[in-house]
Amino acid sequence: MFSIVDRLGAAGVGFLIFLENVVPPIPSEVILPLAGFRARTGAVEVLWVWPMATAGSVLGALVLYGLGAWLGYERLHRLSARRWFVLSSQADLERGRTLFDRHGGKLVLVGRCVPLIRSVVSVPAGVAGMPMTRFVVLTAIGSGVWNAVFIGLGWMLGENWGRVEGALGPAGYVVLAGVAALAGWLIVRKLRARNANVGAHRLR
Repeated sequence: MFSIVDRLGAAGVGFLIFLENVVPPIPSEVILPLAGFRARTGAVEVLWVWPMATAGSVLGALVLYGLGAWLGYERLHRLSARRWFVLSSQADLERGRTLFDRHGGKLVLVGRCVPLIRSVVSVPAGVAGMPMTRFVVLTAIGSGVWNAVFIGLGWMLGENWGRVEGALGPAGYVVLAGVAALAGWLIVRKLRARNANVGAHRLR
């Protein structure tokens, strides 16, 4: 990561942020403060760091948005009716679509400022068919704020830029644990419902 930023400058920052949006385990909380610090030392072009980081965010988000659009609501709705599809039920998808139809803009905008969620929120936006222009604008705004804050922190902290990730690391783990717990609960619930249906069928 360090060598990419130093060799490619602002373009390297944009590339890493693009990857961070597609592969969430790559932490922007490390990349952006490093970029701010390197911009302060003159190793990275100051005027290009934020635009390139934000462009990387938008492009990465569009990859997952495209995945969601390719899957589509109707396809997921059909898949959720199958016995082996344990992540959600059709009722879950219907409630999720209603929620996204009502508050999709807020979810995308705010979600871009939450670790891990900032990446995965692009998928339901694509599934729900949010207009691409609206998605890009909201993503650019939310990501722009996130990027500016962390680049600025790296600039101010200088050589101590690594403290940003150290301070926010626990928050990221909490979000990850919450997502894992939710996924586990959905799987268990779907399996119980499936077993109940099988038991009821046998009693007939």
